[in-house]
Amino acid sequence: MHTTGLKSQLTVVAVLFAAIGSVQAADKPAPSDAQMIASAMRAAPARVAKDATIVVAGADGNMRTLRKGSNAFTCMPDNPTTPGPDPMCMDANAMEWANAWMAHKPPPTGKLGLMYMLEGGTDASNTDPYAQKPDASNHWIKTGPHLMIVGADAAFYAMYPKSATPDTRVPYIMWADTPYQHLMVPTR
Repeated sequence: MHTTGLKSQLTVVAVLFAAIGSVQAADKPAPSDAQMIASAMRAAPARVAKDATIVVAGADGNMRTLRKGSNAFTCMPDNPTTPGPDPMCMDANAMEWANAWMAHKPPPTGKLGLMYMLEGGTDASNTDPYAQKPDASNHWIKTGPHLMIVGADAAFYAMYPKSATPDTRVPYIMWADTPYQHLMVPTR
């Protein structure tokens, strides 16, 4: 992927992180770059994280590169304004998928992507890709450490449970039957 495309996708992911919460807690000092790099590296297996580019979203939504990497993965540290740990690491195809999700556009086809969230994830709706908080209809779930497979064909996703209230201890489909459905695979 060329630099302009990656920069555009990182901007969209930055907007995602800014939308989740861009204000640091007043009683908590901002983490140092070294702390953010360490956090981001916990998102993926050590072999992936050691060579990944590490970026962080600023309060203004712009991405800042903390460390340039040499593989196809980009990792981001935990967002301290969300309730749970949520550092993530994704390959280029998953970045394109996330870009489409944030832009409310169809995700790319034929581009299988992989995301890691080995520290867990901020809890989310299992049925509404754009829900911001729990309500009676959006099936809010808690997720632990997991990886995600995005961009697969519908037939792939049909092999896994699509319950609105899944057993999060086994693989299941999140956001089933939406353009953004993806396989959630717990790692513990």
